[in-house]
Amino acid sequence: MKPENSAIVSSPPLLSAPAVTPAGTPVAAPADPAEPHASSTAGLLFGLLGVLAFSFTLPLTRVAVHQLDPLFVGAGRAVLAGLLAIGVLAALRQRLPRGGQWVRLAVVATGVIAGFPILTSYALQTVPAAHGAVVIGLLPAATAIVAVLRARERPSARFWLASGLGVVAVAGFVALTSGGLHTLAPADLLLVGAVALAAIGYGEGALLSRELGSWQTICWALIVALPVMLPLMLAGLGSGWPEADAPAWLAFAYLAGVSMFLGFFAWYRGLAIGPIARVSQIQLVQPVLTIVWATLLLGERLDPVVLVGALAVILCAATAVRARIR
Repeated sequence: MKPENSAIVSSPPLLSAPAVTPAGTPVAAPADPAEPHASSTAGLLFGLLGVLAFSFTLPLTRVAVHQLDPLFVGAGRAVLAGLLAIGVLAALRQRLPRGGQWVRLAVVATGVIAGFPILTSYALQTVPAAHGAVVIGLLPAATAIVAVLRARERPSARFWLASGLGVVAVAGFVALTSGGLHTLAPADLLLVGAVALAAIGYGEGALLSRELGSWQTICWALIVALPVMLPLMLAGLGSGWPEADAPAWLAFAYLAGVSMFLGFFAWYRGLAIGPIARVSQIQLVQPVLTIVWATLLLGERLDPVVLVGALAVILCAATAVRARIR
């Protein structure tokens, strides 16, 4: 976007033109961490913060759907987060996205705001959170594939080997700690669909974050999703307001405020710094954290093999994030 020399904008929007002095000399803007030259370490740190926030999602979803309708949980958390997004964008006077960015925001909304929450909410009615972590452990590899197809990244053979071993380690780890892998069930198909949609939403959201900003991307995507999610939430209410205890409502509040909102601030920032394929591999540690929280919050079984499994998963993730990506 070319700077306007005829006027000085008092409150420049995101992606505005560089500021100029009265003489017309450009003023250097502060470095944006999402720019290609930014430190890859920063991307990994932001990604880790996002994974930490997301690691509570499956256990707390299981807490919520125990007393609340899964459609209400999946859509309602997006509606609440969307209202927060409207307030933040209005308060900070962010510029509207342009042209094709709206379509791409719809892709993000379909993947991470509608698809993943609703499908996992239904799946976790019938399977433990630890079992859900088996399938969700496929998400880093799925996100890397999206990065190859959409962002034209080219991970090395070492990356794919480490990523593949990470998926195997996640599956084996959770199988040992949750009593074994069951035969494919309808809930598993829902979780596979959630993984595919989330990977697409992560990849497209990462690219948009380089244009709109990380927190701006998830805020606009939440607003794009509101016309669909609000009717779904009302449908999930059924005949009236649900009766649930404090833990269920607190779990729902976390899903809306952190899993659907604040967690994406850090996650999309990390993916935007990238490379997307590398940062996405941090999610290999998410099933380990999920099982720990499921044990502490839900009383699900925790075996001493957790220490060995956690070490194997973390080593695979560390190898993947250090592998070369073009």
